[in-house]
Amino acid sequence: MIDNITVITMFTLSGLGGTTNYRVTLFALTLLCYCVIWLVNVTIIAAIIVDKSLHEPMYIFLCNLCINALCGTAGFYPKFLLDLLSTTHVISYAGCLLQGFVLHSSACADFSILVIMAYDRYVAICRPLVYHSVMTTPRVCVLVLFAWLVPIYLVFISTITTSRSRLCGSHIPKIYCINFLISKLACSTSIANVIVPAFNYTFYFIHVMLIVGSYMHLIKKCLFSKENTSKFMQTCLPHLLCLITVVMCLLFDLLYMRFGSEKLPESVQNFMSMEFLVIPPIINPLIYGFKLTQVRNRIMQFLCGKRL
Repeated sequence: MIDNITVITMFTLSGLGGTTNYRVTLFALTLLCYCVIWLVNVTIIAAIIVDKSLHEPMYIFLCNLCINALCGTAGFYPKFLLDLLSTTHVISYAGCLLQGFVLHSSACADFSILVIMAYDRYVAICRPLVYHSVMTTPRVCVLVLFAWLVPIYLVFISTITTSRSRLCGSHIPKIYCINFLISKLACSTSIANVIVPAFNYTFYFIHVMLIVGSYMHLIKKCLFSKENTSKFMQTCLPHLLCLITVVMCLLFDLLYMRFGSEKLPESVQNFMSMEFLVIPPIINPLIYGFKLTQVRNRIMQFLCGKRL
């Protein structure tokens, strides 16, 4: 006997049912937010690319952090803006997997880039005499490739594992797709659907521990040196603030998704879902733009129409 199997081709998204009366206002605010994200990140990227004095490891890593922010938000905002103007909030099966892949890989790449930025600051402050021999151009290229390719590979494996699940539902209780929510629709849980996410979470938890360890060494090194303290405040503090912003937003969303109450107002649930796609992409480039003197000066020269 052949079982009747319903093939899921479309998913429905929740969270926008109560926005009918102020949909245009939300669309305008969301579009403004997305434009601000592009403005601040492209400004930092352009400043680093144009100014040859900024072609140093720290600024190259910062440039990649901003590029990653644009890639990650591109997986959410265009679809969300269309949903705000639509009466039906659906997404294709392939589109759902693709959106989950983009959002997951962007979040993971954030951690990878922040790890290599922490390593760069550790070498610059704790081993300044060998900095240029350690952070060579080939090594910087390898680190950048690591920051991009490893997250893409790990999330790709996770997405493939999710796509192999037989689904018994088509409703995503969120305004966008992620692998965890797709997996929850599976008729049964496979070992791969448990092991792969567990490995990925452990892998990036180790990333956070590496950053914590590097900062313990940095703080210890800076305690008895005014020069190192100045370097720490100038270059490490922005990185630390960016790290805290990313970790808190992602952790808050992760914990709410697993343990949060569905009794909260829909608008509050949507904000919790969106915060890591709003706050870090705007705050991170602003922190670096204001705090790093060379970046700030280059931007001001560009705005004032002055040439280097």
